[in-house]
Amino acid sequence: MKYEKDAAAIIEGVGGADNIASAFHCITRLRFTLHDDSRADAAALAAIPTVVGVNEASGQYQVIVGDRVPDVFRAIAAAVPRLGGDAAPQAAPASKNPFQGFFDFIGGVFAPLLPAIAGAGLLKGILALLSFAGWIDTASSTYLVLSSIGDAAFYFLPVLVAMTAARRLGTNPYVAVAFAGVLVYPSLVTALGSGDAVDFLGVPVTATTYSYAVIPVLLGVYLMSWVERGLDRIVPRPVRLMVVPLLTLVVVTPITLVVLGPLGTFVGNGVSGGISWALENGGVVAGAVIGALLPLIIMTGVHYALVPFILTNLAQTGADRFLPLTYVQSFATAGAALGVALRAKSKTLKSLAFSTTFTGVMGVTEPALYGLVVPLRRPLIATMIGAAAGGAISLGFGVDAYVLAGNSGVPGLPGLVGETFGWAIVGLAVAFVVATAMTLVLGFDESAYADSVAAPEGATAPSSADGLLVGSPVTGEAVALSTVPDRVFAEGIMGDGVAVRPASDEIVAPVSGEIVALFPTHHAFGIRSDAGVELLVHVGIDTVALEGRGFEAHVAQGDRVAAGDRILTVDFDQVALTHDTSVVVVVTEGPADAVVDARTGAVSAGDELFALRSPDGAGASAKEATR
Repeated sequence: MKYEKDAAAIIEGVGGADNIASAFHCITRLRFTLHDDSRADAAALAAIPTVVGVNEASGQYQVIVGDRVPDVFRAIAAAVPRLGGDAAPQAAPASKNPFQGFFDFIGGVFAPLLPAIAGAGLLKGILALLSFAGWIDTASSTYLVLSSIGDAAFYFLPVLVAMTAARRLGTNPYVAVAFAGVLVYPSLVTALGSGDAVDFLGVPVTATTYSYAVIPVLLGVYLMSWVERGLDRIVPRPVRLMVVPLLTLVVVTPITLVVLGPLGTFVGNGVSGGISWALENGGVVAGAVIGALLPLIIMTGVHYALVPFILTNLAQTGADRFLPLTYVQSFATAGAALGVALRAKSKTLKSLAFSTTFTGVMGVTEPALYGLVVPLRRPLIATMIGAAAGGAISLGFGVDAYVLAGNSGVPGLPGLVGETFGWAIVGLAVAFVVATAMTLVLGFDESAYADSVAAPEGATAPSSADGLLVGSPVTGEAVALSTVPDRVFAEGIMGDGVAVRPASDEIVAPVSGEIVALFPTHHAFGIRSDAGVELLVHVGIDTVALEGRGFEAHVAQGDRVAAGDRILTVDFDQVALTHDTSVVVVVTEGPADAVVDARTGAVSAGDELFALRSPDGAGASAKEATR
């Protein structure tokens, strides 16, 4: 089937080809970045036969198509060749709000680097703990090797940042890495640190250190993106491959060394110094205010903007006072989850709250934050009060963090080991206890959560009489689809189904059948059962942005699988750093309200999750069962 007509209608519906800044697709959606969202016509798009619905999120205009999205995108790319045929994310969205655009850009640059920074930072924290306890000789070669492993990611951070920044800006990442490599090139570093005058064509080069620094390289890569695009327009195609990178490096590198580097260092030091001054002199009041706001700051991703300044503080002074507040937030969130567990009447809600309390204490707060605290509302207030109390102690007593451990829970505590470690523990304990107590005092309305924590009274386990049995693709907590933090899934636009909050890393086939779709990033797959019903299993929300990081596939598209066969292995700890981890199972090809007797509560991989309405319509729907 051809999709040229639909593609043309979609292009017109989003405001025309000239309104499309960039586009790519995931397994179900066309994801457009538009110059002007107001030019898009949602009603006209919804009327197109292949379009299921539209959604606006994360700076993207999303057109939901379903499993035919690759074919539709190819037709769109054929009509607008500059969009290309690659499904991978392209340049960063050009936000209409510069303020939000800045935070989106910083988040997009640093989020992919978190595993490297977290691993190296945690090792540095462990070494600090071992050294503090006298269990390792800091003069030994073993310590030298281990400290080199911990330091390298930070010393060469400009190179890592250049790679991710280039990808966000749509410029050549390898040329960007070559450019950043100049800034940390040993001979140049030695010359700039020697005290002797260094110049380029007679223009003085300011002596500054670029190791550990990120602002100068961000400015340089931003300039590179403009220079490269300009050269692409004027350099003849036959020599473009060699000439454009050459001229880009020769133009951008000296400008960075002479102008942007010193400017970036000055700005970075100034802003970092201002933040540090506020953290050091604001005391109890600043700690309480920042602590109270931190849950909201982390929910919006604004905290990513502080990463460069945190790294600058750690590089220049060896300590930072904002990082301890992120630990405070984690423990306050975990405390609120414990309060929910202690007060809740529903056994299922208690079980979920206890499990998210543990994950929160371990530094992964998304399950508690998005699964409990935000939906129940009042626990969010309790979290903010607990974080304010812990933050007041943290800044009031000048608690410092000494490494960026990449985890703000128990595993990251070595990053706080130092002179103020005792007060750090006190602040975390206070945040946890106060948030727990305030949740118990304020209470919450369980009815807002009832659909996702309790099976309908009188409901029975799925039986084969109701049609096809669908197993859970993962061990975890089955919840109503309406609780998923994505409107397209929550409102059933993609189809009826159930979500599971995962507690293991193995994703299995929910039914026996054929893998009819497996996205290149392995974050989702489609399976057609032997009865002809098609299901979509989508792992996490907006996880296409991870570009496959944390996902490993054990099957290929077209493979025949049996129910319970392993399909994916997912590093949910890594995914949870930046995305909601809900595993969504929806019926993409089947009758409306197809799901019968949806199960909620604890499930193991392969357990019956729901049944599908039989072809003759037998069986009550889940909606009817709740009446």
